[in-house]
Amino acid sequence: MYILEGNIGVGKSTFLSLLKKQCSDLEVITEPVEDWSKQTYGQSLLANFYQNTPRWAYTLETLTMFCRARDHMQEQKTTSPNRIFERSIYSGHYCFARNSYESGCMLKLEWRIYNQWANFLIHQECSPPIGFIYLKASPEACFSRVQKRNRSSEAAITLDYMKQIDFWHDHFLINKKEVSPTLSNIPVLTLDCNQDFLNNPENMRRHAERVKAFLEKTQYGQTQFGDKTCTFSKATSE
Repeated sequence: MYILEGNIGVGKSTFLSLLKKQCSDLEVITEPVEDWSKQTYGQSLLANFYQNTPRWAYTLETLTMFCRARDHMQEQKTTSPNRIFERSIYSGHYCFARNSYESGCMLKLEWRIYNQWANFLIHQECSPPIGFIYLKASPEACFSRVQKRNRSSEAAITLDYMKQIDFWHDHFLINKKEVSPTLSNIPVLTLDCNQDFLNNPENMRRHAERVKAFLEKTQYGQTQFGDKTCTFSKATSE
């Protein structure tokens, strides 16, 4: 299993959809954002969070942790490593929940309770991925894309919040600060996504080639590829 990470609005779902077209043997698992952005629980918890973060931070982060851990534990049972999972319990913990606490939107007691669950799941229940794919773009570029897609649940999101989430993603994936020892040696492929890849096929082709090479290198220690379908006949269990 591989995990795709990145700031809000960087284009994760779009990237996975386009990657699948160029790499047909890959399987992609999208983030269950409907669980917290729509009326699944009678209201949009994501919209509530952006409108009143101190009130809803613990509620939202606990729910997303549960959903991501549930899906991660189900996913790690699969036999094929050629699967890319959108977002994870790791970014939920090290980026979003950590930001809520550090910005004063989660009480110390709430953070302690959240951490007890997160540490149990990360260290005992969730097997680490083969690698991370980090879609990196400036907070300004991500904010512009969020405004353009104009989702009602994101109407109250701010550029300042996007800058905070960008900082914690770099802290986690590039600097690897204060992360679990089981993650410190997991390879990370960072892709510069400041330039549009939806309407620029050449940009997306370059990204796809780098992803193919990353998968081959992390699985077999090779860097050669050429099959447009991204077939990995030597696929083994994670």
